[in-house]
Amino acid sequence: MMEIDLPDVKAELEAAFAVYETALITNDVAVLDELFLDAPTTIRYGGGENLYGYAEIAAFRSGRPSAGLARSIERTVITTYGRDFGTASTLFRRDTAPGKIGRQMQTWIRTPVGWRVVAAHVSVIPDPEVAA
Repeated sequence: MMEIDLPDVKAELEAAFAVYETALITNDVAVLDELFLDAPTTIRYGGGENLYGYAEIAAFRSGRPSAGLARSIERTVITTYGRDFGTASTLFRRDTAPGKIGRQMQTWIRTPVGWRVVAAHVSVIPDPEVAA
């Protein structure tokens, strides 16, 4: 039976996610690149782009504007399955996008050099709480 949310493993993935979040809002491209698995099978679907393979993801990151990246996150759920696999899901808001809410999901695996993202999805929708 697979063990879900082993405390030590969950703490490791939570720490990796925190490093990712800091790198994201500070536009630390080197750290962002490091945290994605360098493989042609790594995928990132973004708000306006579909990136297949590490090379496309790294090219996107290096060309992305560095302004307006600050955000607040909420309802973050990090779940680990066994010792080497996990997911991170969060909602985010940006002051530059009132009335919108962002959704981010990542699939992480443990590698010999640490936790790495192998699949990610980011999208922004109208905030259902504002529309209600």
